[in-house]
Amino acid sequence: MTLKFNPLFTLLTFALLLIEIAIAYFLKDGFIRFTVGDFLASILVYCAIKSVIKMKAIQIALTALIISFTIEFAQLINLLDLLNLRTNKLASIILGSHFSIEDLIAYALGIITIYFIDITYLSNENH
Repeated sequence: MTLKFNPLFTLLTFALLLIEIAIAYFLKDGFIRFTVGDFLASILVYCAIKSVIKMKAIQIALTALIISFTIEFAQLINLLDLLNLRTNKLASIILGSHFSIEDLIAYALGIITIYFIDITYLSNENH
């Protein structure tokens, strides 16, 4: 693992961040707000890592999945309440508020999708 700036993944990170903000701002419920938003959030984590760290795509995929799952399981134990951050809007947005198995599935599908897109079309890795 080495630090290395990747302009393509930086661009993808910012594009996904803007899409996530738009989804959160304009859509208050439904499939796109929750399921597609979680799918894209895990891809955002993958791209953010890859934008600054050079390591194998599979390592990035596993790291991004662990981060995504950790945030989801933090919701299961009510981490916001434990840290007295329930009323903090930014913490609520980042950590979420409700645990869901469906979210874990959306995260996994997002990571699988970006991993295969990355190794097939974006990077020189073909494992």
